Amino acid sequence: MPKFSLEKIIHAKRKDVFSIFSNFEQHEQLIPQFFPSIRIRSVRGETAVVEEHFKLGEIEFLLMSKHVSKPFVLHEVFVIGGKSKGSYIRQEFIEIPDGTKILIDVDLKLMGIMKIPKLLDRSKLIENYSKLLDELTTLCEKSV
Repeated sequence: MPKFSLEKIIHAKRKDVFSIFSNFEQHEQLIPQFFPSIRIRSVRGETAVVEEHFKLGEIEFLLMSKHVSKPFVLHEVFVIGGKSKGSYIRQEFIEIPDGTKILIDVDLKLMGIMKIPKLLDRSKLIENYSKLLDELTTLCEKSV
């Protein structure tokens, strides 16, 4: 299954970057081209269970995910339901002199028609995920 890692430097404070990247509640309003709908099912402390409609290029995901945060340092997404059950995304936020370095690990588990090689072109998935990061980066750097 597709696994990849990305790294990005964002010229904004770690707290601000973390707040935008981990603020899944606002992604429907901030980046609707990637998150057409989000519905929060449960929140307990730094853990939330969320229904998400997520678009990554031509692939649409309807999933149930668990978001776990360690404020300003780590945001993890565990997919607990849907055709990509078992997928995992880890975002680590590191403060650097120029702003924030974000390290992202993505492990996508896809089932059914989503396994078709045309849809699973690894380079296309990385390119589309990078577009999502670019949109979030723009939002972070505008808030400076």
